[in-house]
Parts: sequence; structure tokens; C-alpha cells
Amino acid sequence: MFIDVGATSKEEAEEIGVMIGDPVVPYSTFQLIQNGKIAMGKAFDDRIGAFVFAETMKRIKSQNIEHPNTLYGVATVQEEVGLRGAQTIAHVVDPDVAIILEVDIAGDVPGIKPQDAQAKMGKGPSLLTFDAGMIPNQPLKNWVIEVAKQCQIPLQLSQMRGGRTDGAPIHMSRAGCPTVVIGVPTRHIHSHSGLLSLKDAENTVRLIIELAKRLDEKTVEGFTVL
Repeated sequence: MFIDVGATSKEEAEEIGVMIGDPVVPYSTFQLIQNGKIAMGKAFDDRIGAFVFAETMKRIKSQNIEHPNTLYGVATVQEEVGLRGAQTIAHVVDPDVAIILEVDIAGDVPGIKPQDAQAKMGKGPSLLTFDAGMIPNQPLKNWVIEVAKQCQIPLQLSQMRGGRTDGAPIHMSRAGCPTVVIGVPTRHIHSHSGLLSLKDAENTVRLIIELAKRLDEKTVEGFTVL
């Protein structure tokens, strides 16, 4: 990427404070469009995941929702450069079950083949069935699908051959951890102007709350029983 700052030489660039290794942040304001139904902004990957767990925690607390768990909501660092934060936090928390909250690539735009990105914006959260770093625990995956059906929460199934998520190191931490990835379908990720449906975000929060309510000890043991 060539970023033109108006300089005509290396010396001019240095005079205005530009140095090797300086981070660059695109200027892109958050907006609501389509009568407030669609959010547009940068870095939804993975701000939307952080929002979903924060909103989930908030509702569980404010509405006194009963559940049998100790819940940890974690915003990891350096996922894009090696899934590093996920490795350290898995060691610290030592979870029994991990639900990775992500974006998913919404393939309902020109230029994307259906087999490369199955999720569509506005059709509900997605459940990742396969990616380059993890095949999810199958009993856990099927349980999530069943809970979504019981609660009438729309759920899309997707796969990603060329990328990984924080689930990759977490599902292999210590002796292993049943892990799934649930995403909010987002158009144009890694661009200055991503688009996502607030309805999808709401349904993702609803789904995570329903999963937390049902994740009792017997259910968790059933994910790894031989």
C-alpha cells in the first residue's frame, strides 16, 4: 500500500515525523444506515465479537439470568499475527468450553463465490464448521445447532478454508478444550467500511445467553465422553 503524505523525499517524510514501523490507522467513522438496521465502520473484525460478549455479560447481570457457569469474556490481542493472545489466555483461564465470537465473511456481494463464503448478512449468526486451524468439537457443534432450533434463533453454517481464528490454539490448550466459533456475518472485512446487520448482532447475543443457560456440568461432560 502506498500512502501519500505529500513528501517528495525521505528527508521530508522524516521532518514531518514519519518513521519506519509507524502504525497507520484509517479514518473511518461509525455510522448507522438503512434506517438504523445496518452498522458501517472499520475494524468490526473483531470489535463486534467484543461487543457481543460485553452485551451478553451486561444482560446476564442486569436481568439476573440464571446459569450454572463461571463466565469469562476476553478480548484477545494479536490474533491476526499469530493467534498469540488466545494462547496465553487459554492457559490463564483453562476453560472447560470455549465459544469464539467473531465476524464471518458475508459472501452476499459481487465477486465472492458461494463455496468460498456461505454466510449472508441479515440471515442470523453463523457457526463455523471448519477452518484452516480447527475442526470444532462435533457434539458441541451439534448441540449449538439444536439450541438455536429450540430457541428459534436463525443460524447459518459456514466454513473457511483459508483462515484461522482464536479457536485454533484454544481447542488444543492443555489436554484440549471443546470449542466452537460463532460469527456475525460482515461484508468487506479488513476494509475501511465493513457492514453488518444489528439484527444479526442481537441474535448472536441471544444465542450466547441461551447457550450459557444450558451449559451445565452434565452437558459439558457429554462433549468429550468416550
